[in-house]
Amino acid sequence: MEVVLWHITHPNLNAPIRLSTDPTERLSVEPLRYGTRSAWKTGDGSPFLFVLAGAQVPDDKADTPATARLVLANVDNKIAELLRSFTTPAVVDMALVLASTPDLVEMEALGMDLVSAEGSGDQVVLSLSRDLRISEPWPTGRMTRSRFPGLWS
Repeated sequence: MEVVLWHITHPNLNAPIRLSTDPTERLSVEPLRYGTRSAWKTGDGSPFLFVLAGAQVPDDKADTPATARLVLANVDNKIAELLRSFTTPAVVDMALVLASTPDLVEMEALGMDLVSAEGSGDQVVLSLSRDLRISEPWPTGRMTRSRFPGLWS
Protein backbone atom coordinates (compact mmCIF):
# COMPACT_ATOMS: atom_id res chain seq x y z
CA MET A 1 0.00 0.00 0.00
CA GLU A 2 1.34 3.43 -0.94
CA VAL A 3 1.78 6.06 1.75
CA VAL A 4 2.42 9.77 1.19
CA LEU A 5 4.55 11.59 3.76
CA TRP A 6 4.69 15.39 4.09
CA HIS A 7 7.44 17.30 5.87
CA ILE A 8 6.63 21.01 6.41
CA THR A 9 9.32 23.40 7.65
CA HIS A 10 9.38 27.12 8.39
CA PRO A 11 11.69 29.34 10.44
CA ASN A 12 8.81 30.12 12.86
CA LEU A 13 8.26 26.42 13.66
CA ASN A 14 9.96 24.87 16.68
CA ALA A 15 9.87 21.48 14.94
CA PRO A 16 8.76 20.40 11.46
CA ILE A 17 5.18 19.29 10.87
CA ARG A 18 5.17 15.65 9.71
CA LEU A 19 1.99 14.17 8.19
CA SER A 20 1.13 10.76 6.72
CA THR A 21 -1.76 9.22 4.77
CA ASP A 22 -1.58 5.87 6.57
CA PRO A 23 -2.53 4.93 10.16
CA THR A 24 0.26 2.37 10.33
CA GLU A 25 0.44 2.22 14.12
CA ARG A 26 -1.22 3.71 17.20
CA LEU A 27 1.01 6.48 18.56
CA SER A 28 -1.05 7.50 21.60
CA VAL A 29 -4.31 6.63 23.35
CA GLU A 30 -5.19 10.00 24.89
CA PRO A 31 -5.57 11.75 22.52
CA LEU A 32 -6.06 8.91 20.07
CA ARG A 33 -3.44 9.34 17.33
CA TYR A 34 -2.14 7.12 14.57
CA GLY A 35 0.80 7.58 12.28
CA THR A 36 3.70 6.15 10.30
CA ARG A 37 7.27 5.90 11.54
CA SER A 38 9.84 6.62 8.85
CA ALA A 39 13.48 7.64 8.70
CA TRP A 40 12.80 9.93 5.71
CA LYS A 41 13.80 13.47 6.74
CA THR A 42 14.01 12.42 10.41
CA GLY A 43 16.86 9.91 10.44
CA ASP A 44 15.52 8.26 13.60
CA GLY A 45 12.10 6.94 12.61
CA SER A 46 10.10 9.72 14.25
CA PRO A 47 6.36 9.50 13.59
CA PHE A 48 4.41 11.23 10.85
CA LEU A 49 0.85 11.93 12.11
CA PHE A 50 -2.00 10.34 10.17
CA VAL A 51 -4.42 12.67 8.35
CA LEU A 52 -7.09 12.04 5.75
CA ALA A 53 -5.92 13.78 2.60
CA GLY A 54 -6.96 14.37 -0.97
CA ALA A 55 -4.84 15.83 -3.74
CA GLN A 56 -5.39 17.81 -6.90
CA VAL A 57 -2.66 17.39 -9.49
CA PRO A 58 -0.70 20.44 -10.66
CA ASP A 59 -2.33 22.51 -13.36
CA ASP A 60 -0.51 23.67 -16.46
CA LYS A 61 -1.94 27.09 -17.19
CA ALA A 62 0.20 29.31 -19.40
CA ASP A 63 2.37 31.94 -17.70
CA THR A 64 1.58 30.76 -14.17
CA PRO A 65 3.53 28.46 -11.90
CA ALA A 66 2.37 24.87 -11.62
CA THR A 67 0.34 24.48 -8.45
CA ALA A 68 -0.99 21.52 -6.53
CA ARG A 69 -3.70 21.47 -3.89
CA LEU A 70 -3.88 19.21 -0.86
CA VAL A 71 -7.00 18.89 1.24
CA LEU A 72 -6.17 17.75 4.76
CA ALA A 73 -9.14 16.57 6.81
CA ASN A 74 -9.29 15.90 10.55
CA VAL A 75 -6.22 18.05 11.14
CA ASP A 76 -5.45 19.24 14.66
CA ASN A 77 -6.76 22.81 15.06
CA LYS A 78 -3.34 23.96 16.28
CA ILE A 79 -1.69 22.74 13.07
CA ALA A 80 -4.36 24.42 10.93
CA GLU A 81 -3.96 27.75 12.75
CA LEU A 82 -0.20 27.53 12.50
CA LEU A 83 -0.23 26.84 8.74
CA ARG A 84 -2.51 29.84 8.18
CA SER A 85 -0.39 32.19 10.32
CA PHE A 86 2.77 32.30 8.16
CA THR A 87 3.56 35.51 6.29
CA THR A 88 6.42 33.93 4.34
CA PRO A 89 6.11 30.59 2.50
CA ALA A 90 6.77 27.38 4.37
CA VAL A 91 8.70 24.66 2.53
CA VAL A 92 6.83 21.42 1.87
CA ASP A 93 8.64 18.19 0.98
CA MET A 94 6.64 15.12 -0.07
CA ALA A 95 7.64 11.47 -0.36
CA LEU A 96 5.89 8.34 -1.56
CA VAL A 97 6.78 5.20 0.38
CA LEU A 98 5.24 1.76 0.81
CA ALA A 99 3.60 0.84 4.11
CA SER A 100 5.77 -2.28 4.28
CA THR A 101 9.01 -0.27 3.80
CA PRO A 102 8.43 3.29 5.12
CA ASP A 103 12.17 4.09 5.16
CA LEU A 104 12.61 3.39 1.44
CA VAL A 105 11.51 6.37 -0.67
CA GLU A 106 9.89 5.43 -3.98
CA MET A 107 9.43 9.03 -5.18
CA GLU A 108 9.88 12.47 -3.65
CA ALA A 109 9.16 16.10 -4.48
CA LEU A 110 11.31 18.56 -2.56
CA GLY A 111 11.24 22.31 -2.03
CA MET A 112 7.65 23.20 -2.83
CA ASP A 113 6.41 26.51 -1.41
CA LEU A 114 3.24 26.66 0.65
CA VAL A 115 1.40 29.45 -1.18
CA SER A 116 -1.75 29.43 0.94
CA ALA A 117 -3.54 27.47 3.65
CA GLU A 118 -7.28 28.05 3.67
CA GLY A 119 -10.15 26.36 5.37
CA SER A 120 -12.17 26.13 8.50
CA GLY A 121 -13.44 23.55 10.89
CA ASP A 122 -11.79 20.22 10.40
CA GLN A 123 -10.09 20.66 7.02
CA VAL A 124 -7.35 22.79 5.51
CA VAL A 125 -6.67 23.28 1.80
CA LEU A 126 -2.97 23.76 1.09
CA SER A 127 -1.83 25.28 -2.21
CA LEU A 128 1.72 24.32 -3.18
CA SER A 129 3.82 25.78 -5.96
CA ARG A 130 7.28 25.76 -7.47
CA ASP A 131 9.02 28.66 -9.16
CA LEU A 132 8.38 29.08 -12.84
CA ARG A 133 11.10 27.78 -15.09
CA ILE A 134 10.24 30.51 -17.54
CA SER A 135 11.17 33.11 -14.92
CA GLU A 136 14.79 31.95 -15.06
CA PRO A 137 16.91 34.31 -17.12
CA TRP A 138 17.64 33.13 -20.63
CA PRO A 139 19.86 33.37 -22.44
CA THR A 140 22.52 33.64 -19.84
CA GLY A 141 25.55 35.83 -20.36
CA ARG A 142 27.27 36.07 -23.72
CA MET A 143 30.59 34.31 -24.13
CA THR A 144 32.76 37.43 -24.27
CA ARG A 145 36.41 37.99 -23.31
CA SER A 146 35.50 40.07 -20.26
CA ARG A 147 32.97 37.58 -18.84
CA PHE A 148 34.76 34.31 -19.69
CA PRO A 149 38.49 35.06 -19.96
CA GLY A 150 39.44 31.36 -19.69
CA LEU A 151 37.89 30.66 -23.09
CA TRP A 152 40.12 33.19 -24.83
CA SER A 153 43.58 32.31 -23.53
